[in-house]
Amino acid sequence: MSVVFEKTKYLTDKPFHYCPGCNHGIIHRLVAEALEESGMGGNIVGVAPVGCSVFAYDYFNVDMLEAAHGRAPAVATGVKRAKPDALVFTYQGDGDLASIGTAEIVHAAHRGEKICTIFVNNAIYGMTGGQMAPTTLVGQRTTTSPYGRDEAWCGAPIKMSEMLAQVPDSYYIERCAVNNNANIIKTKKAIKKAFQYQMEGKGFCMVEVLSTCPTNWGLSPVEAMKWLEENMIPYYPLGVYKDKGANK
Repeated sequence: MSVVFEKTKYLTDKPFHYCPGCNHGIIHRLVAEALEESGMGGNIVGVAPVGCSVFAYDYFNVDMLEAAHGRAPAVATGVKRAKPDALVFTYQGDGDLASIGTAEIVHAAHRGEKICTIFVNNAIYGMTGGQMAPTTLVGQRTTTSPYGRDEAWCGAPIKMSEMLAQVPDSYYIERCAVNNNANIIKTKKAIKKAFQYQMEGKGFCMVEVLSTCPTNWGLSPVEAMKWLEENMIPYYPLGVYKDKGANK
């Protein structure tokens, strides 16, 4: 009997630790499949910082490094410059990338570092207790904004894809989601494109993926998916924000 579908070899057999309904597992799978289809073999290095994905080194069957909170782009820069022929990616959440690591991601993009970033945006600090993140929506309740985010006090939620698309030496920026089959397919294509551009020696690439956090949102997995569709996607529109290779 021919094999129609099998698990990607770029994921280990260790069970995920994520909460029920969390989308990290789906995104891990897409990244791993894209890595396998890249044809890079074992010449792959991933960097994961602090956050819900802190144990990514247990799940991705490639060389993995652990970075301090927010510093994954800096570590990835060092790896890529030392191993320019390797496929180097970071896997970061919004509390990590859009807050503590804002400087690192902006300057990596500004330098045009030939790395890929998978940016998981669930609009909250997940691992540390559900605090308000830079991406938390106006009116959204968290442990540090129990009455909802106040734009007059905290400012508007930051849109990282739009911002990094304006950096001259960023090469490819796209925002995706994994809330349905169609978007899951689009997300995998975006990740594969980012990896392909890196293998071709292009500049900085980032794929933002809108994700749920049922535990810290205080919702069921089904309710969380609906909340993402009705609230996050309207504020964080899906699509390609920059693709220098589109017309080449």
